[in-house]
Amino acid sequence: MRADVEYSPVGEGLGMSDFWLYVWMRRVAVIAAHVTGLGLTLIISLLSRPGTSLFSWHPVCMSVAYCLCMTEGILLFSAEGSPFCFKSRQGKVRLHWFCQALVLVAAATGLGFMVASKNAMERPHLVSWHSLLGVGTAAATLLQAACGVCLLFPKLLRVSSPPRLKLYHATCGLVTYLLATVTVVSAMFSDWFQATVKGAAWWAFLLLPLFPALVVMNQITNAYLPRKKITS
Repeated sequence: MRADVEYSPVGEGLGMSDFWLYVWMRRVAVIAAHVTGLGLTLIISLLSRPGTSLFSWHPVCMSVAYCLCMTEGILLFSAEGSPFCFKSRQGKVRLHWFCQALVLVAAATGLGFMVASKNAMERPHLVSWHSLLGVGTAAATLLQAACGVCLLFPKLLRVSSPPRLKLYHATCGLVTYLLATVTVVSAMFSDWFQATVKGAAWWAFLLLPLFPALVVMNQITNAYLPRKKITS
């Protein structure tokens, strides 16, 4: 008898006990990613002392945008450890859009404070790797939002192949998130951050953003890996 069965290769070859251990570890990793994103946002906000200068609002807004809102906007689609696992697919899509809209607002606000701070201090723009990566991340975020609009209104915008565009959106979303992670890590090398955080704490901050990035990368690649067929 011939039967074609589609399956995801993730977890292939595991016994039952190993499979449940794998699921449990993934659930713990997703929960830890939630905590890491929220923790980074809170700590960076405290270290920035918002209101003490124009610049102080830049790390606050950017951490809210990328460490918190973008991370949560992606992780809510996870089947393991997401507080929104009870939501329908449509409900998760709406929440995703809400989170990504907050990303755009917070990132634009943070960029505005940075430009205002540079102008007030009469310093040149785009002279560091962090600033160049930041501009690239902002541009990628805008492109992702435009792609998301096409997926939200495929008939109105006459999108010819929504499933293919959905794949591109997820793949480019991963690239955007990784680019944002590199930008956040590059901020740890700035004069402000190195003067604020020193020693072992600096190394901890350097590594923390990488953990949610690994979880997000695992989630997206598992969801969009090419599915194989087996014949029995």
